[in-house]
Amino acid sequence: MLRIITQQADVRAELQRICDRTHDEHVLHKEATVREVLQTVKRQGDKAVLHYTAEFDKQTLKPEELRVTGSELDAAYQQVSKELLQAIRLACRQIDTFHRQRIPKSWVQFGDDEVVLGKRYTPVDRAGLYVPGGRAAYPSTVLMNAIPAKVAGVPHVVMVTPPGADKAVNSAVLVAAQEAGVQEIYRVGGAQAIAALAYGTETIPKVDVITGPGNIYVTLAKKLVYGTVGIDSLAGPSEVLIIADETANPVHVATDLLAQAEHDPMAAAILLTTDTALAKNVQVAVERQLIDHPRRLLTEKAIAHYGLIVIVESLEAAAQLSNEFAPEHLELEVEEPWELLPLIRNAGAIFLGYSTPEAVGDYLAGPNHTLPTSGAARYASALGVETFMKHSSIIQYSQTALEKVAGAIDVLATAEGLPSHADSVRRRVQKEE
Repeated sequence: MLRIITQQADVRAELQRICDRTHDEHVLHKEATVREVLQTVKRQGDKAVLHYTAEFDKQTLKPEELRVTGSELDAAYQQVSKELLQAIRLACRQIDTFHRQRIPKSWVQFGDDEVVLGKRYTPVDRAGLYVPGGRAAYPSTVLMNAIPAKVAGVPHVVMVTPPGADKAVNSAVLVAAQEAGVQEIYRVGGAQAIAALAYGTETIPKVDVITGPGNIYVTLAKKLVYGTVGIDSLAGPSEVLIIADETANPVHVATDLLAQAEHDPMAAAILLTTDTALAKNVQVAVERQLIDHPRRLLTEKAIAHYGLIVIVESLEAAAQLSNEFAPEHLELEVEEPWELLPLIRNAGAIFLGYSTPEAVGDYLAGPNHTLPTSGAARYASALGVETFMKHSSIIQYSQTALEKVAGAIDVLATAEGLPSHADSVRRRVQKEE
């Protein structure tokens, strides 16, 4: 049963409990396991990758079976429906169009005394994408990770994903990868896949940036290899927070809550509403929609542990609670969503109005669905083109410009006790005797 809370004293404690749901006592034990996997793959390469794939994924592979073959890629197109292929291609176009608006531009500024300053953006040489398997296939995750990398100009994009039954990789995932421009695909998942991308093996190339969500082992592995490679974020279980007033449709709100809960038993689905009648109607609608739900068991578990309805005094109060929770997905199902929007400061993605369910953003609106979770939207943003790029400062001083600032640099360098810093300027501006 989806709980309804009316006591404001309990609200913040409950929201904090949900936000902290991944910080359990088992994480330290799991982190020790992940450290062992990382170090073993770093030392043993393919041998360790194959060992852990057999141990964790129950799939026995040979080294030559790690990479998905061209014939498998060709066959994947024969195994997806025409309608699915068209939908993947539409999503590709939408996502590509959106991310092309976000390409950072290099710039150079010419100032007085021939001072030149600027910023130069360049893509990383190689990106590694992690696409989860397990409970479902995620071609949308392929598109959301691969397309920004290609738009950024990354010349070499590789993908890893866990092998399914009979060592197979889902056909829709393979088609999405090809449509998005992925050059190499490897059937390996878990912490061993992150290790292979971070350190390289005989078969799997070392990359510069690793992106994509996964389970707790994948997340911990990304955390531990950060510094050796760049990462997008530490993704936790998915979450939605809906702010709704009396004008919202309770059946639609209930469906949107369940759409989040069906992801994972630890997914969070929260409703903040000013209307008691809506709260009760949503509660009833959730129970009705769960009756014949194909993923009922895990969805019910998520709703029971991390589902919540909060009745608030005003939409302003709802916005404040939402900002404190900093949800991954925020839906504004209110009569005037654009009036409420200025009050929202922290959210990964914001969906405005009654006709904009989260699923629109998950699949093909264009903005990325790889978003900060567990409160990280307070300081982090969606995956994008910038994730696959870095920038270098450009600086050029003329002799005249250097002479004008030499004294200040000398003072600063001397104050920091760095005499050669001061000398590097002083020797350039001193007149030869």
